[in-house]
Amino acid sequence: MDRITNKQLEILADRMNEVTGSPKEAWTRAKDGTLKANIGNFHISRAYGGACVHRMMSEGGGVTTPISYGHIPRRDLFELMHAWLRGFEEAKSQCSKKAAA
Repeated sequence: MDRITNKQLEILADRMNEVTGSPKEAWTRAKDGTLKANIGNFHISRAYGGACVHRMMSEGGGVTTPISYGHIPRRDLFELMHAWLRGFEEAKSQCSKKAAA
């Protein structure tokens, strides 16, 4: 079994941003040099030897953890992110079917 890399997790976070129409970058630098968090952005946090998906919830950088609570092994997070994406795409498909009916 191949190890899961940080890059693989970042690619999945980019995909989550894409399917939800969320900003790709976590932060934007203003002309005055200050940073502003991009609300809705999904990104990877790494700590304690594990990883976690964070989603920006405030301009000050407050986050929520929509997939797991805390930092978990990369392989576990990789599998959960894939499941989240499959679930999101399935829900989107079902909503489209109901709207067409």
